[in-house]
Amino acid sequence: MYLKRIVAAAALFLAIAGCGSREIEFDACGQIDATDVTVSAESGGMILSLDIEEGDRLVEGQRLGAIDSAQIWLQRQELQKRKEGALARLVDIDRQLAPSIAQLESLRKDHERFASLLSKDAGTRKQLDDNESQIAVLEGQIAAQKQTYAQQNDATMAEIGTYEVQMAQRDDQLKKCRITAPVSGKVLAKYAEAGESVTSGKPLFRMADMDRVYVRAYFSTSQLASLAVGDKVTVIPDDGTDSPKEYEGTVTWISDEAEFTPKNIQTRDERADLVYAVKVSLKNDGNLRLGMYAYIRK
Repeated sequence: MYLKRIVAAAALFLAIAGCGSREIEFDACGQIDATDVTVSAESGGMILSLDIEEGDRLVEGQRLGAIDSAQIWLQRQELQKRKEGALARLVDIDRQLAPSIAQLESLRKDHERFASLLSKDAGTRKQLDDNESQIAVLEGQIAAQKQTYAQQNDATMAEIGTYEVQMAQRDDQLKKCRITAPVSGKVLAKYAEAGESVTSGKPLFRMADMDRVYVRAYFSTSQLASLAVGDKVTVIPDDGTDSPKEYEGTVTWISDEAEFTPKNIQTRDERADLVYAVKVSLKNDGNLRLGMYAYIRK
């Protein structure tokens, strides 16, 4: 236990000494960091594959693995069969009513013939009345049948719509069984392996965009007077050499609230108790590492 305390104290001393120990003029100091993303499982089940290792560089949308989706696929197939069965129940209204409509056309032709005969005193009024009665009855039957078929089709289409929504849900679930990279970047940590069973929301790996990193530094109130978002500054990483490379950085964010100076950070004005956090973004040429200390010079 005593040895652990000595090691921890030494580590803290080195962290504090990391900023300001070298003879480099600077206005603020911070650590290099990156925007990281923790990718979690979007579906529960066994991981069939997860082909990544820590340090791998990934491209946005890259397929990395898959979670077992057999049951979801079978459910979708069942819904597809139900939809096909419902489609088969749809009524072709015109075809179903075709015989009745043909009969109606025949009665209407008879009506013209009976009317012509009656005008020539060659037919009777009863023939014409009977014909008109038959036409009226058949027209009512056709209208009723048409309404019934339409209602049946509407109900069937509503059922088909329900199946389509459920199939879309299964498609979304199948998509979530595919493990992909949400952004381009580097794998920082891997939390799961193929063969493990996971639940939705379990972290699988963590990645970060290492092409564009930032330094979170701290400036005193007096220093902020000459600093604004968009300003260009010089970033000098503490890489352990006597002549570290200088990078151009851009101020992308300045905190609206002051805070006490973090213990492992040093400012140009060591007397400053309240400081403002500032983010400086810079392009990584491959030499910048997360956690490296860096000096900021305006």
